[in-house]
Amino acid sequence: MTVSAFYKQNHWVTRFAPSPTGPLHLGHIAAAFFARRHADHGGRFLLRIEDIDTARCREVFIQDALDDLTWTGLRWEKAVLRQSARLPLYRATLDALRRQGLVYPCFCTRTDVAREAAAAFSAPHHTPDGSLLYPGTCRRLADAERAERIAAGDPYALRLDVRKALDRLGNPPLTYQDLDHGAVACFPDLFGDVVLARKDTPASYHLCVTHDDAAQGVSLVTRGEELRDVTAIHRLLQELMKWPEPVYAFHPLLMDPDGKKLSKRDGALSIRTMREAGLSPAEVRRAAGIIL
Repeated sequence: MTVSAFYKQNHWVTRFAPSPTGPLHLGHIAAAFFARRHADHGGRFLLRIEDIDTARCREVFIQDALDDLTWTGLRWEKAVLRQSARLPLYRATLDALRRQGLVYPCFCTRTDVAREAAAAFSAPHHTPDGSLLYPGTCRRLADAERAERIAAGDPYALRLDVRKALDRLGNPPLTYQDLDHGAVACFPDLFGDVVLARKDTPASYHLCVTHDDAAQGVSLVTRGEELRDVTAIHRLLQELMKWPEPVYAFHPLLMDPDGKKLSKRDGALSIRTMREAGLSPAEVRRAAGIIL
């Protein structure tokens, strides 16, 4: 029996977790139905609203998303988890990591990171997702200086000391379980010391998504191919916090006619606009590549 066939015997718990920073587009619908399909035949499908970015998230986008998803024919369990209501739980996780000495305050701005990365490396180093690799500037600060700057009110983020975290675990070979390909090696140290809490948001995507997948009992995490590499960070957090390890299934991204990923930022045509233009739910599903 193949790995894929073995795992498909499970009754998966899956979820769709949009961020309400703009209207839903076809890429969202494709991702939602991809997750829903894997929960068929006795599984559970959950909806989660990832609304911790208070500067960009809007209540109107949440209500519109629920309405659009319902209109397309998507169905989920009644309770909808909202991350904005779970901030104390994320703080508790950060406190647990802090007690282990695995997080530290970082006072660097984006400009600082770019300047310090340029000075630290002979050529710019990037993480697998294209971000500049943080050179660990604030990791080297003395405790007294950290305390002084915090007391002075200097804004800071909290970063995970990835190398120290791996050492604490005994440097095990980390893998994630791909639904179609089995065990895949992953390397969180390629991302450097990732941010777990920001100056303007109390917890990062990495922390919240991993925490909530564990808390909700999500056994199959479905996500786009662009998030494959960053799964390494989530696996590290799962090991550190002794959270269950889910299986992962990755879906291809929907592209626009120019071959670019559909995105809110680039003005991808919204589901609401398609509805107002008179398209039916079935036509929108077909445009997203969904066959029921």
